Amino acid sequence: MTRVSDRFLQLAVLAALTGMGLGIGMGITENLQLQAVHAHINLLGWVSMMLYGLFYRVVPKAAEGLLPAVPFWLTVISFVVMMALLAAVKLGASALGMPLGLISLGMVAAMAVFAVIVFRATWRA
Repeated sequence: MTRVSDRFLQLAVLAALTGMGLGIGMGITENLQLQAVHAHINLLGWVSMMLYGLFYRVVPKAAEGLLPAVPFWLTVISFVVMMALLAAVKLGASALGMPLGLISLGMVAAMAVFAVIVFRATWRA
């Protein structure tokens, strides 16, 4: 059975490679229009997903049950849609600002559920 930690770690390195590729592309072309996308890919993708994965690896009981699937899927879906919308907004599709804000709430919801998992797994009675 695949562990949620494995999936987060795998997606984190894919995000890191994507963020690095975008950064290199921006540097080569000297076009920094997508710098916010680059930053969000690195922070939400590489850093956050890596930390999620490492937490689940260090505290295996936190990954038990169905609850960890909730922040995983909320994070993955919100991240992909959010990066696409943010890129579109930065490239001039200002009408997508409201949907971008709404999909960002998916990342907040994922973190809120993850917070419940962290406290549940680490709280001492």
